[in-house]
Amino acid sequence: MTFTPTDYLPYDFANRRHIGPSPSEMAEMCAVLGVDSLDALIDQTVPASIRQAAPLVFEKPKSERELIWHMRQVAQKNQVFTTMIGQGYHGTVTPPAIQRNILENPAWYTAYTPYQPEISQGRLEALLNYQTMVSDLTGLEIANASLLDEATAAAEAMTMAQRVTKSKATAFFVDENCHPQNIAVMQTRAAPLGIEVIVGDPEKDLDASKVFGAIFQYPGTYGHVRDFTAQIAALHGANALGIVIADPLALTLLKEPGAMGADIAVGSTQRFGVPMGFGGPHAAYMACKDALKRAMPGRIVGVSIDARGNKAYRLSLQTREQHIRREKATSNVCTAQALLAVMASFYAVFHGPEGLKAIAQRIHRKAERLRHGLVAGGYAVEPETFFDTITVEVGALQGVILEAGRRERINFRKVGATKIGLTVDETVRPATLEAVWRAFGLTCSRDDFPGDYSHFPADLGRETPYLTHPIFHLNRAETEMMRYMRRLADRDLALDRAMIPLGSCTMKLNAAVEMMPITWPEFSNIHPFAPADQVRGYHELIEDLSKKLCVITGYDAMSMQPNSGAQGEYAGLLTIAAYHRARGEAHRDLCLIPVSAHGTNPASAQMAGMEVVVVKSAENGDIDLDDFRAKAEAAGDRLAACMITYPSTHGVFEETVREVCAITHAHGGQVYLDGANLNALVGLAKPGEIGADVSHLNLHKTFAIPHGGGGPGMGPIGVKAHLAPYLPGHPETGGDEGPVSAAPWGSASILAISWAYCLLMGGEGLTQATKVAILNANYIAARLRGAYDILFTGKNGRVAHECILDTRPFAEAGITVDDIAKRLIDNGFHAPTMSWPVARTLMVEPTESETKAELDRFVTALLDIRAEIAAVERGDIDRENNPLKNAPHTVEDLVGDWDRPYSREQGCYPAGAFRVDKYWPPVNRVDNVWGDRHLVCTCPPVESYAKAAE
Repeated sequence: MTFTPTDYLPYDFANRRHIGPSPSEMAEMCAVLGVDSLDALIDQTVPASIRQAAPLVFEKPKSERELIWHMRQVAQKNQVFTTMIGQGYHGTVTPPAIQRNILENPAWYTAYTPYQPEISQGRLEALLNYQTMVSDLTGLEIANASLLDEATAAAEAMTMAQRVTKSKATAFFVDENCHPQNIAVMQTRAAPLGIEVIVGDPEKDLDASKVFGAIFQYPGTYGHVRDFTAQIAALHGANALGIVIADPLALTLLKEPGAMGADIAVGSTQRFGVPMGFGGPHAAYMACKDALKRAMPGRIVGVSIDARGNKAYRLSLQTREQHIRREKATSNVCTAQALLAVMASFYAVFHGPEGLKAIAQRIHRKAERLRHGLVAGGYAVEPETFFDTITVEVGALQGVILEAGRRERINFRKVGATKIGLTVDETVRPATLEAVWRAFGLTCSRDDFPGDYSHFPADLGRETPYLTHPIFHLNRAETEMMRYMRRLADRDLALDRAMIPLGSCTMKLNAAVEMMPITWPEFSNIHPFAPADQVRGYHELIEDLSKKLCVITGYDAMSMQPNSGAQGEYAGLLTIAAYHRARGEAHRDLCLIPVSAHGTNPASAQMAGMEVVVVKSAENGDIDLDDFRAKAEAAGDRLAACMITYPSTHGVFEETVREVCAITHAHGGQVYLDGANLNALVGLAKPGEIGADVSHLNLHKTFAIPHGGGGPGMGPIGVKAHLAPYLPGHPETGGDEGPVSAAPWGSASILAISWAYCLLMGGEGLTQATKVAILNANYIAARLRGAYDILFTGKNGRVAHECILDTRPFAEAGITVDDIAKRLIDNGFHAPTMSWPVARTLMVEPTESETKAELDRFVTALLDIRAEIAAVERGDIDRENNPLKNAPHTVEDLVGDWDRPYSREQGCYPAGAFRVDKYWPPVNRVDNVWGDRHLVCTCPPVESYAKAAE
């Protein structure tokens, strides 16, 4: 067979960064597949009926040097001012040790969500530290491992309160002093669920008997610090819940929500060393009383034991509950903000309780000093009791002072028509205070106010200790911190060690050159509500990326606001619902969803106020077209939408996708095409041209943003022109529809990664990446066929960019999908996606980034595992005491007593493992049942480390 030069386009070597196989390796792989070219394979795999007519063309792809120069030019169009806007976003100092060893370290940012706990012990410990930090600061018993942002955390708290309350009320009270974006996101979330949102003054307007819960901002958006103990007590008297949105840094000085009787606390940990980044990504937190823990959304890290009785961490309780409960799920939370939560936890470890308190005290003293200067200058300043924010009455001088502040390179907050808000953070220096006074027309000096003005009313000061666990009292020499971060990283298996072949999750390369710009001050130190003339670089980036994504997808408009894939699903369905309302068809409330759909799909539909109708799958895994047609007809004028994934979640290009879209449109519905598998479409087919109306795009999958151990993510939505007027709006930027995220452009800073990816690859490079993703998946399927059944294929026997291995036949030998997954750890691999979309199967997606050598090592590992299964089937190895059942094997297994009927070498050094650079899991198989029965979700006492099994 021949392999033509056009199969690997030599336009620029830049795309080779993301494309693993060399041209000669591709030729070898095509030979295995029985095709004479890569294009021939694509023709056999991707239906001609959906192929785009014209090639994907952008400007010439850039080299690394050209990219960095270009990004610098764009970055310089942003102006980095001192920000005193506040409103939930603050300047912060990222300790260089954390920036280099966490944020810029691929061992941390290329890891996947810790669903395989044995290879995730490092980040699970860091996340447990985060939960402990949040629990301590809020004074509540249990915390989760992060949510997307403060506004969505507040919305999750509202719906959580509705689920658990004994109140019969359908209204929810929102403190008018909440940040505007928090109020707006809660209103967006409430509307489809029939929740009435009452916004008012907690001291005057709250009638506890008429609401199922209430939420209060602490400190308030204009600076007020109030004790909500009385209001929360009144709520409890009416069987309602009290929720506090609390600044965690302020809680080092102020009375904690738990001491007020709060049931739930939420907030953002952004100011714990995580840059503003024009809106994100940042880790929100949620904490609650122990009695409510099973209703808490998101992920919770818990402590368990492994097979030897040693302490081990794992995800606990309702993790991924949306995949189990589907349309009955209470939340569609999927992506969290793990990497940012890890940063925040290390910030707390780095500073310790005394350091955090000192930072808070310095901030408060500077805010007090600032206030004294303004009062001395004749300004009326409120409130009397505050932490870091004050509001100044300036009358008709508002515009003049705002402009004077900008001349000092400081941004103030415009409050109403006659006031200015000022928020102090840890980056504010004494010279900054003098600049503020000058902007207000005053000639004060820092020396004019030498006193210590730090004070709170006695009943508002914090009286309880926090961060008492020894982990927050490490020797803070940088050597100790560096080694602790390295020890945790070494316990994990991330993309910097081996392929992570997770189906539907696209664990591809996150190139170093693409990651670099996110830490530049011009991108990282920008407030999301900065004036438009200071963020021209960001707008250029966002507009050009949006344009490129529209070209790629065939859509007409993009919203960059959703900051996760699940958030994108939700935003897309809200857009569809708004479109129907505008046409006088608000009665359209049914959503058709195939049984094979992502678990977040039905959960998102439920949250958008739609009723889910499940569509069957045919025997070959495709959507059952007859069932789809019948249910669309039965829905009639109630049909709002269908949600499909293409290629399907079974890893196949279904031939009937255009017909599915046509049936939906014929009944007045809109087509939501889940973009999770866009990695198999870019440059070959456009969702917007095959009949879809809206899609979310997982930028943390197809477009190279790293998964970060379970977040950050970005899920912008693309829409056809008729839906564009109904995209999410925002209080800061306008729009008729409500926001779904706290910031107008979501986690804007990481958009630079996807933009850089597109600029590096160009249209031809992106297309080649798609082709090679399909090549790699088909190569693995071909190599494994015969040893494993490939569950679904297209009409030519090909798979898309992923394939499903059927492990159910091994049940007769007592071998489970878990056994195979854990044995892969011994081979130095993360397991593929387990038991989804089909129970007891493995879904494999190698991505285009993996070389042939790594693919072959993975195949070798799976073939060796199949041989071990065969030995069990023959009775050559004991059914219960064998390498699969005992996997994974640790160093302790290697050096300890050995009473197993196979050799240490077979157990610890299987065929796929590296001999020299072998990855050793730190724990044996984790006992999930023990962990749920003995739930511990904060750092356990030191003595428990020595006797975890007792």
